[in-house]
Order: sequence, then structure tokens, then C-alpha cells
Amino acid sequence: MQTTEEYKITDALAAFVEEWRDKPGNLIMILHKTQEEYGFIPRTIAIELGRMLDVPLAKIYGVITFYHFFKLEKPGKNQIAVCMGTACYLKGGEDLIQELENLLSIGVNSTTEDGQFSLEAVRCIGCCGLAPVLTVNGDVYGKLSTDELPAVVAKYTE
Repeated sequence: MQTTEEYKITDALAAFVEEWRDKPGNLIMILHKTQEEYGFIPRTIAIELGRMLDVPLAKIYGVITFYHFFKLEKPGKNQIAVCMGTACYLKGGEDLIQELENLLSIGVNSTTEDGQFSLEAVRCIGCCGLAPVLTVNGDVYGKLSTDELPAVVAKYTE
């Protein structure tokens, strides 16, 4: 889902940038704060941060794209993350992704047209004993089969 909304730097973010301007590791901290404010890193905000920090936009995008935590597109209201760590992968994580792609009619790293769901494959969630695992908005679902996915999705459907 491509967003065309214009975003402006909030007062809280501007104050945070000012506080972190000269500290080591400031760009990552500022990007975390930005994502906390908007749910992702809007392009207009990345451009403005570059101007405020006197940092090239290419460097900002280099950091954003290096770390999987940062998002460049507005995520869905309900964020589904399927673990693809070793245990989850071996116990059917890929099958969960394929079934969710079918149920939601989207691919990995995409958002449904109505903005209700986004789907991503992530590295280890840290619940290996519950493999395969997925989270929805931080709620953990373990030892899942593909048959259980419609019920999980239904819990978050408006």
C-alpha cells in the first residue's frame, strides 16, 4: 500500500532530534523515535531529518534498509509477523506464510488494500519451543497449523 499522505515533523520529534543531534549513534535513535511517532519512516520525514541533521538522504536510507525493524511503508492496523527462525522454519513457518498470503490476498512485506493487515517474515521471535510461531500486534500464537489461521485472522477483522 503506497501512501501519498504528507507528514510533518511533530514538535516531540523536533525536540528529540535537537536533544540527540550531537550524540553518538544519533541517527538510529532518531529513526526509532520517528517510527514510534508515525508507525514507519515517511519519505517526507526522512528528507527533513536529513536536512535537520545535515546527513545525506542516502545515508538515512542505508540505515533504514539495513535494519529490518524500520519500515518504509505505512503498516496495516494489524501487523502479522511470521517467525522464520530455524525451529519455526523446520516446523512449518513457510506454510503459515503461504496460507496467510492466500487468506489476505497479499504477499510478504505487503499491506491489504483496506489497510487492516500487513504481513512480514521475521527472524527469530524467541519462542522456539512454540514453533511455528507468529505474532499479531505483539500477541503470540504458537504451535500453529494452517487450519488455525482463519480463526486468528478473524479475531482482528473489523
